[in-house]
Amino acid sequence: MARPLTLLLVRHGQSEWNAAGRMQGQTAHVPLTELGHAQAAGAARELAELRPGALVSSDLRRAVQTAEHCALATGLPVTTTPALREQGYGVLEGRPSRELWDVVDWTDPHWAAEGGESLAELHARVGAYLTQLCADPPAEVVALVTHGDTIRAAQAVAAGLGPDAMPAVTPPNGTVTALELVR
Repeated sequence: MARPLTLLLVRHGQSEWNAAGRMQGQTAHVPLTELGHAQAAGAARELAELRPGALVSSDLRRAVQTAEHCALATGLPVTTTPALREQGYGVLEGRPSRELWDVVDWTDPHWAAEGGESLAELHARVGAYLTQLCADPPAEVVALVTHGDTIRAAQAVAAGLGPDAMPAVTPPNGTVTALELVR
């Protein structure tokens, strides 16, 4: 039996839009705050102790900035992919999150904002990426720098759960979550 593939899921540090309470989704240009850089550096130190053999990041700026800290701490080059992006929220991106509680149907995994992506679509995207990663892993331990909803989708996929059963708790900014995938 093949050894499981270990994933170290790093949630990016606090971004300017996290701090401002704005919906980010796939908005590409949002940078980390000073606190976000400190969180990213802390996650990078933790990651280095876990000795990943490869480092892959979402191509969104806040994740890439976090991955740069991880690259410095581990000595690994960063590869980016859009497969690790956050769930897209389309026309809702940039709006204050508190305004969206009555707009978003958080209970329907097939609901999507105009121009956005449903939880079911996010789950399928992440599942396809993880299947590809398992088929041809760059290392036995792979660090993935990504986003909160993407981590929750990866956790559901690894547990064999659908998009309607994704974990409710999003890991905090600048944390590392270990996950094993059976190959």
